[in-house]
Amino acid sequence: MKIEEFRRAIRREFGPNLEHATPANVRSFLDELGQREFEPGLRKRIVLNEPKTTYEEILRDFFSRVLDFPSDEAVILLWTMAFELSFEVLKHDLAESFSTLFGETDEHDG
Repeated sequence: MKIEEFRRAIRREFGPNLEHATPANVRSFLDELGQREFEPGLRKRIVLNEPKTTYEEILRDFFSRVLDFPSDEAVILLWTMAFELSFEVLKHDLAESFSTLFGETDEHDG
């Protein structure tokens, strides 16, 4: 996918200023995007060969490899990762706010 095609897809889904983006529809869109872009290549057997053993090592390896990707691919990967993580944080914050608003407490808070 080229960056212009990606931009059009994002703006078509969420509006010109992403005004229609919510934690739920961001997750749904990224799932659909992943299926469209990556599923055709996953028809064959998948072999997992991850030599990294910690999440920190995996992140370092990912960011290191992205530096060598073609520009469009790198921008799309980094943008979707940031978009997803940002809306996951928002989802978590909203859940905490609503649980406080409705008087729900974590049983472990004592």
